Amino acid sequence: MFLDDLYHMLDPVAFTLGPLTVRWYALAYLAGFICAGVVMWRTQRRWKLGLTADDIFSIVIGVVFGIIIGARLFYVLFYGAGYYLENPLEIFMLSHGGMSFHGGLVGAVIGGSLVCRHYGISIPTICDLGVIGAPLGLFFGRCANFVNGELWGKETTLPWGVMFETGGGVYRHPSQLYEAVLEGLVIFAVLYVMSRRVPPRPQGTFMGMFLALYGVFRFLVEFVRVPDAQLGYLFGPITMGQLLSLPLVLLGVAILVVAHRLVRPQVGYVER
Repeated sequence: MFLDDLYHMLDPVAFTLGPLTVRWYALAYLAGFICAGVVMWRTQRRWKLGLTADDIFSIVIGVVFGIIIGARLFYVLFYGAGYYLENPLEIFMLSHGGMSFHGGLVGAVIGGSLVCRHYGISIPTICDLGVIGAPLGLFFGRCANFVNGELWGKETTLPWGVMFETGGGVYRHPSQLYEAVLEGLVIFAVLYVMSRRVPPRPQGTFMGMFLALYGVFRFLVEFVRVPDAQLGYLFGPITMGQLLSLPLVLLGVAILVVAHRLVRPQVGYVER
């Protein structure tokens, strides 16, 4: 049984209030940020770091701005293929789509780090806390991609193939759902189980594991996902998504090695 009937029942618009249109994609972002904040708060309490609710809220706000700015800029630079040079005003049209996870990750680290420096909070520990909840945001985001009927996969004859409205009338891999499960639920489960240990694992352990797992899962899913039309394949079967994911795997492994050697404890505040 195919899932095409299910897809055709999905509307990208969650609800409308007069002139205001709220899409599932926006709600996915909101749900992701809220869940990540709750996970950070509960985890730091279990680790007895002494952070306040205001600290976590401020960090999440910094991360939100960092993700939005970073994700958009990376998409413009790496996926735009010159389009935004000819249409610069489109850079600010977030409602037209176009966000990069890799840019969002960089932006999240920068945005969160700026807040941490202001309040004297340990940046490595906050990075570890943040990536434990981040996969839930990825899960909601990829589900929203599926609802929008975007970022679909290659043709397939598998029984769970989906016929997307813009997919050329053929059944395709629901690659968005593959990513939702692997990058979202699986990574969250692994990191959450790891976070249950008290005293917590050394600084960098969670960040390194997150980067390595995400890079591997994204690289694999890209083999069944259709690349962005304006870029296509870069080197043989290699896509831009895979090219940007390989450094994450290497960086994640390097962070894990350093974390294992230094064994620095998780802390809340640092001396300034």
